[in-house]
Amino acid sequence: MQTVPAKKIVSAYTERGWFGANFNMNIYRGCCHGCIYCDSRSECYNIPDFDTVKAKENALSIIENELKSKRKKGIIMTGAMSDPYNPFEKTEQLTRGALHLINKYNFGINILTKSNLVARDADILKSIQEHNPAVVNFTITTANDELCKKIEPNVAKTSERLKALESLAKADISCGIGLMPVLPFINDNSENISQLVKLVADAGAKWIFSYPTLAVSLRQNQRKYYYDRLDENFPGIKDKYIKTYGSSYWCASQNSDELWKELISLCKKYNLLYRHNEIEDAIRNDNKQRQISLF
Repeated sequence: MQTVPAKKIVSAYTERGWFGANFNMNIYRGCCHGCIYCDSRSECYNIPDFDTVKAKENALSIIENELKSKRKKGIIMTGAMSDPYNPFEKTEQLTRGALHLINKYNFGINILTKSNLVARDADILKSIQEHNPAVVNFTITTANDELCKKIEPNVAKTSERLKALESLAKADISCGIGLMPVLPFINDNSENISQLVKLVADAGAKWIFSYPTLAVSLRQNQRKYYYDRLDENFPGIKDKYIKTYGSSYWCASQNSDELWKELISLCKKYNLLYRHNEIEDAIRNDNKQRQISLF
């Protein structure tokens, strides 16, 4: 396990960030999931050797010092830049150690991941829920395992993530889905959307979030990496991107409007939240109800 020096890991307090989070935390740097569309490999983030995972030195001691000195409590988000449940986490257990500290110092947690390993930590998540929200957001982009292995080659398959979601939901951990990005000409079709929504609803998800404009973002070296992978796995698709989008950053599906309407209809059918503000409110209100039940 390679390491990189770090002085800070938990960000400064913000009143309300993504899904109501107040802090951001990345214990690892880089990611080996190999997702062909990952924006985090873009040059602007300055992560050389992005595919090589490196742990931040003395991560747990730094996190503990930061948490005990925070004047304000709140929800910590992890996974925005590097998946906290990469393969090394199975033995390194830095994310699990951080969850223990988050519980110890009475913070909440919102986890973004594509790994089924997160189900291992259900015990700590349940402890955190006794005082603050503990939420798991799985990114799932396709209902098809075969397609999943092409666009997310080193990640737990969709079916494995769904099993982890079901396990956490049965343990009364609040879980949701991030359906993003949506890749034009690849997973932007009605069959994928309808199958995926039903699968996540059956597994126990409480929400499914995507942007109303279903799209993928492309820039800098990330665009080249994506196009190279398209040539390997989807011959001819790169030319469609170049013809349709040129050098545009935001590449929206040509079926975006229709698919968004279908997504909303399906979410209503399966009683899933889909608006960001409603999901955020549900996370906080669910925790309030838990607190009431404890008393």
